[in-house]
Amino acid sequence: MASEIYLRLREQLDQYSFGFPATESGVELKILEKLFTEDEAGMFLLLSPMAEAPEAVAQRTGRDIEEAASLLHLMAEKGLIFRLHEEETIKYAAVPFCPGVYEFQLGTLDRKLAELFEQYEEEGFSEALAEEATFKRSIPISRSVDMSYSVATHEDSRELVKKQKLIAVGNCICRVQQGLLGKVCDKPIDVCLLFGAFAQHYIDLNMARKIKVEEALGILDRSEDAGLVALPSGIQDPGAICNCCECCCAVLKALNKDPHPAKRLISNYHAVVDQELCTACETCRERCQIAAVTINDDNVAEINLDRCIGCGLCVTTCPDEALHLELKPEDELREVPENNSQLSREMAERRGTSFAPFAWAE
Repeated sequence: MASEIYLRLREQLDQYSFGFPATESGVELKILEKLFTEDEAGMFLLLSPMAEAPEAVAQRTGRDIEEAASLLHLMAEKGLIFRLHEEETIKYAAVPFCPGVYEFQLGTLDRKLAELFEQYEEEGFSEALAEEATFKRSIPISRSVDMSYSVATHEDSRELVKKQKLIAVGNCICRVQQGLLGKVCDKPIDVCLLFGAFAQHYIDLNMARKIKVEEALGILDRSEDAGLVALPSGIQDPGAICNCCECCCAVLKALNKDPHPAKRLISNYHAVVDQELCTACETCRERCQIAAVTINDDNVAEINLDRCIGCGLCVTTCPDEALHLELKPEDELREVPENNSQLSREMAERRGTSFAPFAWAE
């Protein structure tokens, strides 16, 4: 049976993002025991998502500064917390299990941990993820949108890339995990784009390499050609753009189980079919990663608006140019949070959770 420290750690992680739910088998505790030592778990319980210097952590917790700095450094190296370089200062912060600890295992993931993650996804993780999928959002391929609409920069993946000062690319953690389980995907693996502080964190941990804007734009093109869905962080200035497939991506797998994925994910566009032009070639149905396209009794493609997440993959390969994306009706539009703090607050309010570590109240 897991020790008390891991039970408390699970409860703390359940406060963040879409949570870290308990399961009947307790597989989530096995994951924590494999990732964290008891000392590391104890330190995590003292941290918050607000980045702090080791000196501040030591002063607040009554620990020796060198001891605290050493442990925080080790935890960051193991992908258990986030490390922020701020001028001459290094700060550390607690992160959710996902997005966070799970993704930060990219450089050290082994088969055993991959198996535990898979079991957890099946027993509770997937359901929680679909329930609060707003930590991701769907972003349309720019040339798939009806040009009569003015597309905001945060809704255009290419414009988002062009404005970044630091860009890195890493392998897709979901495809790496599935590969370790013998479920090899034929989609490109080196297509996860990281920006700013997140890019630096991945570079520091040797999980990604720095690239230029031109290469990043090429990765977007390659991902589109491969039929991958661009899913940036659920904020206007995202720290990452994942390029996802339905067979490996935990987000898309969870959303595919939900009857109304369009309501779960932040998405302000949907596909529209020109019935006069459609020849029912089914290219759009094959490209769709969320099962939103069917061929109706009139032998015309039909879009299920409860499922369509407005990615535009169906539009760009339609040989008859019978599809385009349109902005949803005004009463269905969802505001994209400006930053992680706003998004986290909104998710915490919906779930009735708190940012503050439980240990702070002791």
